[in-house]
Amino acid sequence: MLRRVHFIDSHTAGEPTRTIVAGLPDLGTQCVADRRRRLVQQQDAFRHLVLAEPRGSEILVGALLIDDLPDTQDTGVVFFNNVGPLHMCGHGMIGVAVTLAYLGRIDSGRHTIQTSVGPVQFELSDDLHTVRLQNVPSYRLAHDVAVTLDDGQTILGDVAWGGNWFFLTEHNDHPLTMPNVDALTIHCQQIKAALQRQGISGDQGREIDHIELFQSVGTSAGRNFVLCPGGQFDRSPCGTGTSAKVACLAADGQLKPGQKWRQQSVTGTWFEASYEAADHGQVIPTIQGDAWITADGTLLFDTDDPLAADARW
Repeated sequence: MLRRVHFIDSHTAGEPTRTIVAGLPDLGTQCVADRRRRLVQQQDAFRHLVLAEPRGSEILVGALLIDDLPDTQDTGVVFFNNVGPLHMCGHGMIGVAVTLAYLGRIDSGRHTIQTSVGPVQFELSDDLHTVRLQNVPSYRLAHDVAVTLDDGQTILGDVAWGGNWFFLTEHNDHPLTMPNVDALTIHCQQIKAALQRQGISGDQGREIDHIELFQSVGTSAGRNFVLCPGGQFDRSPCGTGTSAKVACLAADGQLKPGQKWRQQSVTGTWFEASYEAADHGQVIPTIQGDAWITADGTLLFDTDDPLAADARW
C-alpha cells in the first residue's frame, strides 16, 4: 500500500518547519490539546516517519494543520520535533502563517491559530513573509536558581515559560557563534542533566526541555544559543525562547512594556520582540520574524518498505 502526505517546507530565520497539510492520521475530533495527546499515544510512528531520516532530518520541526476544530472556525496546529510533541513553537508558527498564505488560505492582516496551550494571534504583513506573533502569556517562575554541573561548577539561571519551559543562563566562556556550536551543545546537555538530577522543573513538575544561553549585545539586544529537545540547536533566535527571555527582562525591570528587544541567534539571524503587561506578573510577548517557503511536495510511504512499516495510519 502506498500512502501520500502533502507537506510544505519553510524556514524562519534559518530554522526549518515542515507543515503537514494533507494525509494526516486520525487524531479524533476534539481540541488541539486532545489531538496532541493522540499523536503521542496512538500515532507517534507518523511523527517519526514524516520528520526523521530518510525523508527528513533531526533539525526539522513539524506542524500538523487541523481544520475541523469544534466550536471555532480557526485553524489549529500541533507542533512536534524529532523526539516528541511541542506545546508551542514561535518560529514554527511564523512558518505556518506564511505557509497558509502560500496556500491561498489567508491574506495579510490579523488571524488566530489554536494551539495546545491556547489561541495565538498573528499579523501577516502585505509582503506575506513578515509575521508579528502575539505569543501565549509568558512568565519567570524562578530567579537565580543554582545548578551544579558534573565538574563541580555552579551556575545561576532562571526558569521561565514562553510556550515551552526554559532554563536561561548567561554564558561568557565561549562566544555564542557557529564555530563554538559543539562546545555550547555539550554545555547545555550538562545543564539539562544537572536540572534533572537536582529535580529542578517547571510549574507542576513539568520538565525543562529547552536550555538557553545568552549574552548581551548592547542595552536593547541579546544573542542566544538554544538547545531544543532531541539535542538539536535552534538556528533561529527561538520564538518561545525569546518570549521567555522577554519575561525575565520584564521581571528584572530591564525592559518596559512596548520597548523593543532584538534577539540574535547563534547563526546571526534576528527576531524583534516586545511585550504587554498581563495579570499575575505575566507578559504577552510579541515576536516579529520572516519566513520563506522552501519546498512543496509529497512524501511517499510504501508499506512494503522496511523503513516505512509503521505507515498504517
